Amino acid sequence: VQLQASGGGLVQAGDSLRLSCAASGRTFSKCVMGWFRQAPGKEREFVASISWNADNTDYASSVKGRFIIARDNAKNTAYLQMNSLKPEDTAVYYCAAKPVDGPYTVLELANDYDYWGQGTQVTVSS
Repeated sequence: VQLQASGGGLVQAGDSLRLSCAASGRTFSKCVMGWFRQAPGKEREFVASISWNADNTDYASSVKGRFIIARDNAKNTAYLQMNSLKPEDTAVYYCAAKPVDGPYTVLELANDYDYWGQGTQVTVSS
């Protein structure tokens, strides 16, 4: 699976932004999808994950209630809708994928994922 993240940019605090992660390969529909982010000088951190049947989602506490993860298996694309953005959301955002058997599986650990996109920069000004 090859992943291509897009949609980043420079926005003001309180704005919204939607990231996309386009995947190639036939196994996307059976992959857990995740979003992670890495700010300068910090470790990569979990943001959100969605099961391959889209019935189960998981969020980091720092983004819960503001971000929404979604997917469209027909389009081989995952999304991260980011609302009420804060300066502390500034980071490079990465999408990741892991083929799994369980339709409700979500994953929070970066090491659990097999495939990664190249990252897209999100900058939130105050």
